Amino acid sequence: MNNHTATRPLNILLFLCNWGAHAAFLSLQDQRRPIPNEIRMVRTPCTGRIDRAMMLKAFAKGADGVALVGCEPGTCRYGSGTATSQRNTQDVQKVLDIMGLGSERLRFAAFLPEETEEMLFFLQEFSEDIRRIGPAGVVAAPVEPVPDPAACKQELQHLVATYDIHACQDCGKCSSACPLALIGKPFSPRAIASAVITGGIHAPGVRENAWSCLTCGICYERCPSAVNFPAFIKELRHLYRQTELPGREVHGGFFHSLMRSMTSPEIVPKRWANLPAEIRIDPQSPILFFGGCAPYYDVFFGKRMEVETNRILLDSLRLLNFFDVTPRLLTDERCCGHDLLWSGDRENFMRLARLNVEKFNALGIEQVITTCPECFMTLHTTYGEQGLKPNFQVIHLYDFLEEQLDKGAVGFDEFDHNITFQDSCRLGRLEGRVDLPRKLLKRLKPKQFVEMKESGKASVCCGNCAWTGCDAFSKAMQVKRLEQAHATGSDVVVTACPKCQIHLKCAMEDPFRREQLSIELMDLTSVIAQTIRWE
Repeated sequence: MNNHTATRPLNILLFLCNWGAHAAFLSLQDQRRPIPNEIRMVRTPCTGRIDRAMMLKAFAKGADGVALVGCEPGTCRYGSGTATSQRNTQDVQKVLDIMGLGSERLRFAAFLPEETEEMLFFLQEFSEDIRRIGPAGVVAAPVEPVPDPAACKQELQHLVATYDIHACQDCGKCSSACPLALIGKPFSPRAIASAVITGGIHAPGVRENAWSCLTCGICYERCPSAVNFPAFIKELRHLYRQTELPGREVHGGFFHSLMRSMTSPEIVPKRWANLPAEIRIDPQSPILFFGGCAPYYDVFFGKRMEVETNRILLDSLRLLNFFDVTPRLLTDERCCGHDLLWSGDRENFMRLARLNVEKFNALGIEQVITTCPECFMTLHTTYGEQGLKPNFQVIHLYDFLEEQLDKGAVGFDEFDHNITFQDSCRLGRLEGRVDLPRKLLKRLKPKQFVEMKESGKASVCCGNCAWTGCDAFSKAMQVKRLEQAHATGSDVVVTACPKCQIHLKCAMEDPFRREQLSIELMDLTSVIAQTIRWE
């Protein structure tokens, strides 16, 4: 804990329901009762409107403790507010435990208007608990705004030159291939490029479309001038943030707040709890398995969509053990930072990336294995591009498996399903590895494997990147992709990215088309782990 966090006053944020709880709080104020000085009250119509993102953002902004104080069960004016608050609080408590902040920093309580003494006791007890625990340790990175319009214009000109936007031939190949344009959204990479050149970042339609772009890379793949439009959009988003224009973070920015919190060195995550007993690890191994954000995804999406992306990580470890590799796991593993960088928050990305590189280098890690395509691209390629100097090799689990399988003596049991495959944009197009998962798919023994209409380098994105810009067009893309999967006659879609699973499962929640869209999703790692055997 640094001196700054040790000496600053504690901050406890109190989200207070406008009805019964607020009446009790007003009585305490009127009577000049000893409400702890650390408490800052925010009056809200109903605690049910304080979603999980708002709770987590409070910690990312420097809160040491957060309390939701609402109505007693059965007395909520809106019916479900109390139950919703309790569910949201439980979810965020689980996330806080994984992050290392601790679930005890977040509380829910309910009081009737006349229960002033009970409320005072709760506030004093909660404040005392936070004093005992101490500061949360999250120190937000300040935004570094561009000082004036002239500097902003100069920076934009630099971006246009760096990514050779003037090389655009206005041929339309990008727009004719863009999944957003093909689904009906008024979106065109070449139109954005032209508008930026002629009118700057405030030209009509530029800002909205900059956040809608999937950065899936298909326009770059088709461009005869090799204009790297996804990278340009990434930097354009950073310029927007420097001019203090907010982005379009979905889910209230929940995952961005999570990652920004992890940029503080004082935060010590608590990952890899409750590993199955059969999984073997070695705390001293120079081979590190990097898991990524799957545990957070399962908490956030699990109850509504039955997401189980953490299973991918466990199956990855089982496969490593199958080939007699016992990797190191970091109990204080942080995120790789992919979503921060691709949503324009380069400052916080760099803070997080430096912490990771310094940690891995100091531990003498020689090799990092990961199965998440975004983690792989970020650790393998992006860190170096951003000027960091990792002393370790980064390989994808699929590369490891392909190398081991080439040695022979390994086979696969029958997989009694008709399967198709959903490509990952990061591993496929941006890293140029569309053939890698297909080598493994060809080793499997399904009833049949049929590619979707658009596959490989032409594969359609799952509809969202870096948790930005999700809208009705994204949903239409996902529905179209599920329809393509069904058209193959498959009953299982094999995926290579946890986000693909989440976004496609989300589309299946359509109440009017659930039966037609529903199809089983399994990660390629899990399919391999389920069927692999020694011969």
